[in-house]
Amino acid sequence: MEHTAETSRRQFIKTCGCGAAALYVGGCATTGSESTGIAHASAAGPIPKDNWAALAQSALARVQKGGCEYGDIRLIETRTQSVRALDRRISGVSDRVSAGYGIRALYKGAWGFAAGSEFTPDAIRAVAGDAVEIARASATLMKTPVLLAREPRHRRQVTTPFEIDPFSVPLADKCDLLLATCENLHHRDGIARSRGNLWAQRDVKHFASTEGSVIDFDLLATGGGFGATAVADGDFQSRSFTLPYLRCGYEQVNWADFTNQAERIAEQAVEKVHAKKPPPGKYDLVLDPAHLALTIHESCGHPTELDRVLGYEANYAGTSFLTPEKLGKFRYGSEHVTLMADNTQPRGLASTGFDDDGVACQRWPIVDRGILVGYSTNREVANQIDERRSRGSNRADSWSSVPIVRISNIGLEPGKATLDSLIEGVENGILIGGMGSFSIDQKRYNFQFGGDCFWEIKNGKRGAMLKDVIYQGITPEFWASCDGVADLAHRRQYGFINCGKGQPGQSGWMTHAASHARFRGVNVIDPRA
Repeated sequence: MEHTAETSRRQFIKTCGCGAAALYVGGCATTGSESTGIAHASAAGPIPKDNWAALAQSALARVQKGGCEYGDIRLIETRTQSVRALDRRISGVSDRVSAGYGIRALYKGAWGFAAGSEFTPDAIRAVAGDAVEIARASATLMKTPVLLAREPRHRRQVTTPFEIDPFSVPLADKCDLLLATCENLHHRDGIARSRGNLWAQRDVKHFASTEGSVIDFDLLATGGGFGATAVADGDFQSRSFTLPYLRCGYEQVNWADFTNQAERIAEQAVEKVHAKKPPPGKYDLVLDPAHLALTIHESCGHPTELDRVLGYEANYAGTSFLTPEKLGKFRYGSEHVTLMADNTQPRGLASTGFDDDGVACQRWPIVDRGILVGYSTNREVANQIDERRSRGSNRADSWSSVPIVRISNIGLEPGKATLDSLIEGVENGILIGGMGSFSIDQKRYNFQFGGDCFWEIKNGKRGAMLKDVIYQGITPEFWASCDGVADLAHRRQYGFINCGKGQPGQSGWMTHAASHARFRGVNVIDPRA
């Protein structure tokens, strides 16, 4: 079951009996049908995996029998656990298991997709047959057949390195940690609200294709954080601590030291609610890695997804100003701006060894010293910019979803500065930390961003805390104003598990790494004007 009642840890454990085992639930059902495929009823609970390879080959044989030039299958079991605290109480716990498979078939250049969750030979062949029939029907309307970029055959196993399995940590310990953190936040006068969460997900997956690739995955990710809200003089302000979403184990929770960090976060929340707002105008900004992660994600990650560039997202989340004719020519930013896509970087969420096309993960430049030079691609769209091989950026958010191009682990390459030297070079500016609100147009050209914390910079010195800071800009002009990036010692990774895209919508995962960077003459506005 999923427990969502607001209660204390002791009451919760007493109610549920013996911790996480009492919270196990069955598969997540997919209902209805989609224009791209058929979804079948869900199976309940964890399922045996010793016959997955045989089931996969049975499905692929059915695809080939249907005359398809290509087919693949992903069999997946996903366990996701979330523990949430609010104001000195446990506000929600969920522990879910979802298991099923998705099958793609390519017939005369047209895709068919179907998904199911009954793990029997007859059922899986039936779902494969559905994928074939959808592909054959789609082919009657296909104007431009899909041509897949080449990829070698792979036979591999991929496992996320970790020190502590988050699912082995008792639920009581996680509840105690969040409650202790919230209690420490409330020790500071002026704190009205507190919150905290811990999250983990494990994906066990078997991929096989008609080209002979067979890849097994055991992927793990963790994340979380906490925050406090202070109230004073008719205003309220919040301050957060982020435990990045990364491919690692529970060890990062121990490294983060929630309870001791809580004192600093509470103090800054109170300082923030009493802070002044900066007058609107032009400021030099120094942005921290957590803040840059969101800026990179929205203003570089999405506009360099090639399917979006080609118009595949036009009726939902927009297109892109970084169109193919600009490749190798367009100045996206200053010479200080080099953005690398790296789906091989340790702990990155998109570092899965292989994508859902069975393409090996890679590292390649997106922006080289300010010039646009690359995109995130899959096997379907790579040929459209004359690339012989996909960049390995095709991912689905579940067994019941169709893989689509997703943002890679895109990071800002380090420079030679330090945080102190970046600040010393500013006469009138603002240091911005953490993620806040954002807005960006459908082409990813005009934007505005907020943050989680702000400090004024005067004459090369960091000063008092500020609040309600929002800056706006035009993407290439903003990145052109970058005149310094801190070195590797300042580099940090921050991941996303809620990147929305596609119809039906999917949540994408990726990580963006950066060091502190400085931007000159950025327009700061009054958010309440």
